[in-house]
Amino acid sequence: MNLRVTWVQPEDLVGHELRQAAEDGRDASAIASRWYAAGGPPAPPAAGASPTPRPDLRPLAERLLDELSRLPSPLSTTEPTPLTAIRALTPHTPPRCAAPAAPGEDDPLRDRLHASWLGRAAGCLLGKPVEKLPLHAVRALARAAGNWPLTTWFTEVGVPRDLLAAHPWNRRSAATSLAENIDGMPEDDDLNYPLLDLLLLQRYGRDFTTADVARLWLDELPAGRTFTAERVAYRNLLDGVEPPLTAVHRNPFREWIGAQIRADVHGWTHPGDPVGAAAQAYRDAALTHTGNGIYGAMFVAATMATAATGTADVHRALADGLSVVPPRSRLAAAVRLGIESARDTPDFDAVVDRLHTTLGGYHWVHAVPNAALLAAALTHADGDFSRSICAAVSGGWDTDSNGATAGSVAGLLAGHPDRLPERWTSPLKNRLSTSVPSFDGIGFDALAELTCLEAVRP
Repeated sequence: MNLRVTWVQPEDLVGHELRQAAEDGRDASAIASRWYAAGGPPAPPAAGASPTPRPDLRPLAERLLDELSRLPSPLSTTEPTPLTAIRALTPHTPPRCAAPAAPGEDDPLRDRLHASWLGRAAGCLLGKPVEKLPLHAVRALARAAGNWPLTTWFTEVGVPRDLLAAHPWNRRSAATSLAENIDGMPEDDDLNYPLLDLLLLQRYGRDFTTADVARLWLDELPAGRTFTAERVAYRNLLDGVEPPLTAVHRNPFREWIGAQIRADVHGWTHPGDPVGAAAQAYRDAALTHTGNGIYGAMFVAATMATAATGTADVHRALADGLSVVPPRSRLAAAVRLGIESARDTPDFDAVVDRLHTTLGGYHWVHAVPNAALLAAALTHADGDFSRSICAAVSGGWDTDSNGATAGSVAGLLAGHPDRLPERWTSPLKNRLSTSVPSFDGIGFDALAELTCLEAVRP
């Protein structure tokens, strides 16, 4: 049997680590010369792309990865990873918003969480067919169906065959996420991780450690459902590497978006406490990520925490999210760019073009450009649910992840599932498919109840 496991082979990781070194200011030119002289491949241009197998390069790749890890970064003081160092750079605690009332028969937090779970699913599902496609392809496919600016699900109806041949849908998602195929919410890692975090709180409580996250993953998360940084960290755990070294040992994806898509539950369960939400998200993210990869998770968790109160608008929520991120980091600068561009430019396509011009040098799964696009989409939509998810997906890059997070924030702001347009919620059929044990087929209303039980109440 010819089974090639992607994202973990050393010879596949060197190109990505060289790219990471260029981004964080490490001089890896000598190492790069040795790698390319030996015939080593660059980083694949797209997630999921499999380079030609070169096991003969593995010993050299292992040595070079270790050498790359020892190169100092000039950004270490402005983009630290330890939580104490992050907090030293973000000393101004945002004011605590009014928290929701104690749980009762009519619990407003439960309703907000229900809308947020639905919003996360709808936004994710909207982005699934065009995940991995370049921006011009996303636009072309939607225009061909008469769906631009994007206002509803992608469809194959009316789209010319030659366009589909040039820009095929995501092969894993088209069968379950095009308008004509949707039948409940299919499995996706953007929904699996919130389920795992709910399990995490149920099993270990809000004082869980990063080691507890590792234990839970080994117990409940199928390895084949992990990708990029999560897959490398999982491999590291099986090799006996302990956290937080799991995040840095031969892990060139440590500043990608993976931790950011795991942050919702930490914000949902800390309504009115963005700093506490960010700290909880940090302990989760530290298993797999460093630097900007962690900042993305903290930013989203803090944004969710403020949105979950029901007393703040999206702009206040984003400001509180930004307040927990080191201000001179690349992620903070990118988020500010996204917000400012969306405020200054009525045409969202022009906003997206500016972001792609400025941040297009990053891999499309990197946390920095995706956080910028998320912030821009939420700002431009000004709290409107449909505009939030459509803007996030229409901007390209990691379409399903950005759609999911935008939908989660906008669902909280909507405040009740009945306030979400039926065209987004009805096809979900209140049913989520997942390989996370005990959750397959669960309804979003039930998930809201379970999440509400874990919320920190004043």
